[in-house]
Amino acid sequence: MKEYLASKQDVLDELSSSEESGLTSAEASARLSQYGLNELDKEEKTPLWKRFFEQMADPMVIMLIVAAVVSAVTGMIQGEPEWADVVIIMAVVIINSVLGVVQEAKSEQALEALQQMSAAQSKVIRDGKLEHLPSAELVPGDIVLLEAGDSVPADCRILESASMKIEEAALTGESVPVEKHVEPIALAAGTDDVPLGDRKNMCYMGSTVVYGRGRAVVAATGMKTEMGKIAGALTAAKKELTPLQMKLNELSGILTKLVLAICVIIFAVDIVRHFGELGSHPEMILDTFMVAVSLAVAAIPEGLVAVVTIVLSMGVTKMARRQAIIRKMTAVETLGCTQVICSDKTGTLTQNKMTVVKHVAAAPEEKLLAGMALCSDAKWDAEKGASEGEPTEAALVNDAAQAGMTGLDVEHPRVGEAPFDSSRKMMSVVVEEADGTYEQYTKGAPDVVVGLCTHVYEDGKVVPMTEARRAEILASNKSMADEALRVLALASRTYTAVPDDCSPEALEHDLTFCGLSGMIDPERPEVAAAIKEAQGAGVRTVMITGDHIDTAFAIAKNLGIATDRSQAITGAELDKMSDEELDRSIEKYCVYARVQPEHKTRIVEAWKSKDKIVAMTGDGVNDAPSIKRADIGIGMGITGTDVTKNVADMVLADDNFATIISAVEEGRRIYDNIRKVIQFLLSANIAEVLSVFVATLVGFTIFQPVQLLWINLITDCFPALALGMEDAEGNVMKRKPRNATDGVFAGGMGFDITFQGVIITVLVLASFFAGMAFHNNGVIDLAALVDGHPDPEGVTMAFITLSMVEIFHSFNMRSRRASLFSMKKQNKWLWGAAILAAVLTVIPVEVDFLANVFGFMTLNPEALVTALVLAFLIIPIMEVYKAIMRAVEKNRD
Repeated sequence: MKEYLASKQDVLDELSSSEESGLTSAEASARLSQYGLNELDKEEKTPLWKRFFEQMADPMVIMLIVAAVVSAVTGMIQGEPEWADVVIIMAVVIINSVLGVVQEAKSEQALEALQQMSAAQSKVIRDGKLEHLPSAELVPGDIVLLEAGDSVPADCRILESASMKIEEAALTGESVPVEKHVEPIALAAGTDDVPLGDRKNMCYMGSTVVYGRGRAVVAATGMKTEMGKIAGALTAAKKELTPLQMKLNELSGILTKLVLAICVIIFAVDIVRHFGELGSHPEMILDTFMVAVSLAVAAIPEGLVAVVTIVLSMGVTKMARRQAIIRKMTAVETLGCTQVICSDKTGTLTQNKMTVVKHVAAAPEEKLLAGMALCSDAKWDAEKGASEGEPTEAALVNDAAQAGMTGLDVEHPRVGEAPFDSSRKMMSVVVEEADGTYEQYTKGAPDVVVGLCTHVYEDGKVVPMTEARRAEILASNKSMADEALRVLALASRTYTAVPDDCSPEALEHDLTFCGLSGMIDPERPEVAAAIKEAQGAGVRTVMITGDHIDTAFAIAKNLGIATDRSQAITGAELDKMSDEELDRSIEKYCVYARVQPEHKTRIVEAWKSKDKIVAMTGDGVNDAPSIKRADIGIGMGITGTDVTKNVADMVLADDNFATIISAVEEGRRIYDNIRKVIQFLLSANIAEVLSVFVATLVGFTIFQPVQLLWINLITDCFPALALGMEDAEGNVMKRKPRNATDGVFAGGMGFDITFQGVIITVLVLASFFAGMAFHNNGVIDLAALVDGHPDPEGVTMAFITLSMVEIFHSFNMRSRRASLFSMKKQNKWLWGAAILAAVLTVIPVEVDFLANVFGFMTLNPEALVTALVLAFLIIPIMEVYKAIMRAVEKNRD
């Protein structure tokens, strides 16, 4: 049954329980066997070793492992094992896996955090006696007693409420504690259910009693609670691959096909060429196969996976310094293509702190502020510089403190009171004044308080209340309420002695109206500017909250999220819409109010159905399922629950919405840089493949696998890493988010890579033949090459040109289209990497031991200069190419 719709007696009858005596021990034991412990299911953790090997499941990593195995087997068969190749490749694989595990070391702890939010002990009536029992032993039908400071141990129907208020923000998003009552909830016309935040006769596991006391009967325990439903949703939600992961997987597939094609073609060409010799030299088949496989091994960009991982890791570190803690490295680049940010209101766009923002004072303002503060149970904490207590009352005490009134309860001791009661909608206190008189202050709902006033302050004097003045005050109240303010009225009464009777009936009449105070959970001051910047970057911000629609729309309008009330919709209205209707109309709405957890996930799904990359921010438990379902989940570090933090991809250490926009900018920068790295490494690899491919077709050897591995893993990696640290280009936050379906080669990058690879190939082959000419007094002996005798000077010059052309080319890659000479900032890391790479190029040529291993020879100055000049030509060639492409793209636009 829906307990909140039924009377408390009907609920007790349904649960076979008694409000006075509760359950018997025997019945409780039987129900414990039936329903199980009042705990949430635990999710099995992934062992560290398993997560380490999961990192190796990446297709690129698998290719590297296969490369290492093939290299080792090839070497052993030929009697010349190249263990250096194996060690280098496996080192790259292990470093990449360790980096991934370290960054993702915190496994999903959401369910554990949910467990910790449950109360450890509960006050329960069993066998007619009050007992303190572990909350885990509660069963449906148990009668629990609640008072201020208690955590609610299970989902309960309230049987008794003495001004009990419960903080439910973590579940509902409602920023103000909810006052609870006993009466059944009446369904609104045309509805068949009541939103979670409006079930004021219920209390839920994970919420906290902040005021008053009460008694309730347990209606649901464990996974049957609202908290349990969230836990189940977290378990069921599956994280999808990020756009970068998908694109790198696609790239891996392309490279795998390329490698296989190279193997087949080279093997077939060599077999055809030497077909007549196979009968007398059958070992040539094995030699030919090994040449093909070695070429394929060398064709893989071995450093790509490691470089991308390290670039992402450096991005994680940089974001941490900007208060954005990235829990999963791939979330960095996902931020860069975010198109919609679904943001919780409370604690994210707002400060999650009720604040008085407006007064309508009839009495002197000092009296209004002091009276509001005195007529509350919140207290000023001088050490913390803030008040402690129920949020609404704390806001009133803080308001007085801002005016310098911090010791009011000492200066004006309370001598009598009529506590707050929901039926009266007000409370009254009597305090002693410095002149020996006594002042009564009554605070409460404006319509009620104003109705009890017979006088009003006007120009510092007390005058009779008129109907016109009463209407004016009520109009002011409506105006403030229309601004989504929570409005309280204050009235006073003066005594010469302490009243004999401090009952509500004796105190609350013939009052003098003092004024109105309006409060709200205010928006964070930096959020409006951040939202405007997001809009300029093509990122849409959507507010999703459990708060009332009036409050939500008012905040959204102030922040620039919404401009018209028609852009706001409630959870109840969402329930009436089919998924198809929501998908069609999702882009109409900017504000979703009074929503429940399942609504948030549904909204995220609807946006994703539009092929949008969706970020979801939040701090409460109710946000956790949608945060996990979103492409990028963002939790709050200060106000956020452990549940939210543990399912989030990113946590904001400062709870600052503006930090999200900084993170988006950083994500775009990193993705741009990763594309630059991919373009740089693949253009180099295409050149290597083409050079070896052309040489093999002609019939000579230009590079050995170990030489290519040295370039790919040693020389290339440092400039590639430095490119990953390039500053963002000027237009990074002025362009629309990239389309998540765009491949790595989108925007003409595939053509760029091919063109650059062909140019580098021409320069390398030119250097090889120039080396042959230098070595043979100007003669290029092709016959000697075809006979299988590689020219050592040609190979050495080609190696230097290939290494140096890639170093020079890394400077071209600082921008795909902008001229290298137009860039105002220098990349000091790239300069350092270029120098280091140059030194690493020289070492295997000049160190005798390594030169023998690599098959190099010492070059004369003329040959060395020629190799360097050919390498440098890549810069002017690319400057011309970029200028042409800029003109083509401008004309196309």
